[in-house]
Amino acid sequence: MLVAPSILSADFGYLAEDVKAICEGGCDLVHVDVMDGHFVPNLTIGPVVVSAVAKVATKPLDIHLMVENNTFFVNLFAPLKPEYISFHMEEEKHPHRLVQYIRSLGIKPALVLNPHTPPETIEFLLADVDMVLLMSVNPGFGGQRFIPSVIEKAKRLKALINKHNPQCLIEVDGGVNDVNIKELEKAGVDIVVAGSFVFGHKDGYELAISSLK
Repeated sequence: MLVAPSILSADFGYLAEDVKAICEGGCDLVHVDVMDGHFVPNLTIGPVVVSAVAKVATKPLDIHLMVENNTFFVNLFAPLKPEYISFHMEEEKHPHRLVQYIRSLGIKPALVLNPHTPPETIEFLLADVDMVLLMSVNPGFGGQRFIPSVIEKAKRLKALINKHNPQCLIEVDGGVNDVNIKELEKAGVDIVVAGSFVFGHKDGYELAISSLK
């Protein structure tokens, strides 16, 4: 299991220190939630802040766009050379075109599905992406409770991936902890995004990450 702590839950007054600490603590990716205040009712960070994160992170960036006008935001963050850029299927009119564009920039494209969106909607895109992110909370805010139906959804997605693109990874974001992660692993999930669990852990980031692994 790979762990991608979401910096949305970090202390932004000490953001550089927090990013260094999760990288030293054994995380695999640094998850960056980009929200525009339109697609979701929250506004987070732009390329200036993420550029500063990239300078101190020793693990690859995993940029999750929760925005309108995806291509505009892809062009903002592509110069930072993240490992992944993921975008929401619910917002994009031409997802195949955008997947191809992200890959042409040397970045791995990923799709995101909101809790209500069935995995079958992306069956014919799976061959072209490196990862699918399943939201296990409603996007927009950290600290929400895990939606249990994502377990069955992950199983259905895994079956489709095995059929079309076995190399494609499944990532789950929202309310993940050291209890429900066991069911996620059984369902075929490869990466978990954990914000509150890691940054709010009473025993520190390293122990939080190792407990998930």
